[in-house]
Amino acid sequence: MKFVATLFWTFILVQVLGYVASAMTNTEYDIKTISILGVVATVLIAVLAAVIPKPAIEKH
Repeated sequence: MKFVATLFWTFILVQVLGYVASAMTNTEYDIKTISILGVVATVLIAVLAAVIPKPAIEKH
């Protein structure tokens, strides 16, 4: 479920970023290319989350 939520929000945020960037650079907005970038960003976030070590919890 965590991966699905990450995919959803990354997809939305990358689409917004792509739309704004295309408007600022006066280029065509291509949903297919930006969707691929969203999936790639989601995979990179998932890999980063798996690689970063979790801190040890101290017991008192």
